[in-house]
Amino acid sequence: MKIVRGLRWKVLALIMLGTIINYIDRNTLGILAPMLKEELHFTTEQYSYIVSVFQLCYSLMQPIAGYVTDLVGLKFGYAMFAFVWGSAAALHAFSGGWQSMAFFRGLLGISEAAAMPSGAKTATLWFPAKERSIATGWFNTGSSVGAMIAPPLVIWLSVTWSWQIAFVVTGLLGVGLSMLWLALYRNPENHPRLTKEEHAYILDGQEHVELPKPSMKRVVTMRKFWGIAVARFLTEPAWQTFSFWIPLYMVSTRGMDIKQFALFAWLPFLFADIGCVLSGYLSPFFAKRFRMSLVNSRIAGIGIGAVCMIGPALIGLTSSPITAIFLFSVGAFAHQMLSSLLYALVTDTFEKQDVATATGFGGMAGYMGGMIFSLIIGQLASTIGYEPLFVCLSVFDITAFIVVLVVLGQWGRNKVTPPAVPSGAHAD
Repeated sequence: MKIVRGLRWKVLALIMLGTIINYIDRNTLGILAPMLKEELHFTTEQYSYIVSVFQLCYSLMQPIAGYVTDLVGLKFGYAMFAFVWGSAAALHAFSGGWQSMAFFRGLLGISEAAAMPSGAKTATLWFPAKERSIATGWFNTGSSVGAMIAPPLVIWLSVTWSWQIAFVVTGLLGVGLSMLWLALYRNPENHPRLTKEEHAYILDGQEHVELPKPSMKRVVTMRKFWGIAVARFLTEPAWQTFSFWIPLYMVSTRGMDIKQFALFAWLPFLFADIGCVLSGYLSPFFAKRFRMSLVNSRIAGIGIGAVCMIGPALIGLTSSPITAIFLFSVGAFAHQMLSSLLYALVTDTFEKQDVATATGFGGMAGYMGGMIFSLIIGQLASTIGYEPLFVCLSVFDITAFIVVLVVLGQWGRNKVTPPAVPSGAHAD
């Protein structure tokens, strides 16, 4: 086979494509929520139940999906989960009420749970430590790219044909992804197109020892895991709110119709893309400029993201729908910056065989937080309004930064860390 130079970036593009499709499938419900409330006759409270079923299944399944991926391998594990999530997304088209919609949503949550653990494992296997924040930033960008593509695509499909067709078409993207991944993906040690020079570069600084089997017990007994898990629990409600509640808020509270919303719905997720990418380069900058250790440089970036989360807290002070979307955009930028760096912390602080498991347990904590907050929105949005709840998101993220700083901060251990190779450069 023909050798491919810089192959790790091609593999990163493939897992990023998977994340894009994952989030198109995930966000289709939120985009169609105003229409589905009318078509299927469910209330805001019942909608919160549909969202929460997904979040509960996703959160409980993440550590299992991560463990299965570590156990059976990235190639077959990710392909299997992608096939199931694509099928589950398409089955939403057969919903006749909120209960059946919740059932299919739960199936989607179970299967989509493998996406982020698989992305983190890909970054760990294919990138040296100094490039992992860049890799995780780029693959996590897929979540906001998918969320950015979803509104115009889904609204066009639903207006042109029907909401059922929107679910079927987006679901089939996941099925196609599973086949593509199975055909193209190999681990570095088995990939016939990888150069010896790039393989050596990937392994640079890593110990060449036989790794033990993944262990859930080993992961959950580590103090550093709980620092990351608590931070994920506090920060994930923001992204869940942006994904599932912005369309309903902008239509029901701000008076937009769904076509007007489609013109601006992509903007928060464009800002989120910028946050993802910037997070990867911010960490090496802090390491070089301020002589920080790798872990401390990640935490510094998380702090900047937490401070920028002030945006959603200000939404209640503006009467303009466009300004509200801009403030959501600031929040999306901030969240994806700190979220990407939390993923990078997992790849920095856990052994290869435990990365997907640790990411899965962290995701479980995050989605439990998101589920609880969605239920709170469902109960309180019609009484106190959405805006006070948006203020809570800012408080949560600042608290998460403090937790990570206290638990994982390497006090008195700052040292110069070699800057990462820019994403466009190749080691070979």
